[in-house]
Amino acid sequence: MDSTPKIPVYFMPGLAASSAIFERIQLPTELFEMHLLEWKIPLPQETLSQYAQRMALEVQADSPVLIGVSFGGVLVQEMAAFLSPRKVIIISSVKTQDEIPLHMRIARNTKAYKLIPTKLLQHIEVLNKFSFGAVIQQRLKLYEKYLSVRDKAYLEWAIEQMLLWNRAEADPRVIHIHGDADEVFPKKYLRNYIPVKGGTHIMILSKYRWLNENLPKIILSEDS
Repeated sequence: MDSTPKIPVYFMPGLAASSAIFERIQLPTELFEMHLLEWKIPLPQETLSQYAQRMALEVQADSPVLIGVSFGGVLVQEMAAFLSPRKVIIISSVKTQDEIPLHMRIARNTKAYKLIPTKLLQHIEVLNKFSFGAVIQQRLKLYEKYLSVRDKAYLEWAIEQMLLWNRAEADPRVIHIHGDADEVFPKKYLRNYIPVKGGTHIMILSKYRWLNENLPKIILSEDS
């Protein structure tokens, strides 16, 4: 009987999303052990690095694989400083501040994001418009199901941390998977990523077949 230990894979959802977004992701159970992380409410004045250190305590395995979606991809890159990950994989996310699109950088530089009525952001339809740009009507039910973190303190903190993220140089070890039709983080701002044809910002749901086929190979690549 093969006693080779399974590879622990930790999944972090996107801004305001629950781990339910990973319900279509299936990795071979004989090789991998999936762990789903959830957002915590930030402490007063907590920095992204401090938050990442606190979230890293949820990772109980040695040499884990960290997979993060969107803002969750930013977070797992910060968590890596407090862990010894086997791999860090980001999906529909960014690796540096320069990959954040221009309109978000303008909002960052002008602090326009502070004018966002965060009480309204607790209503899912408004959060959709801010987080995802032009909202296609049939996606609303998906967002209502998967975007479940409505706490005002969390929303204000997460939006600010995403826009103010100041990583200047990409970690060359980070593996970036990105849809070529992503409307939140357009491909024209990105470098060094694995493209997924037709993938939008919600490709964790819409391109799960591609991910289920390719994630195992990506995790195992170049590993002894």
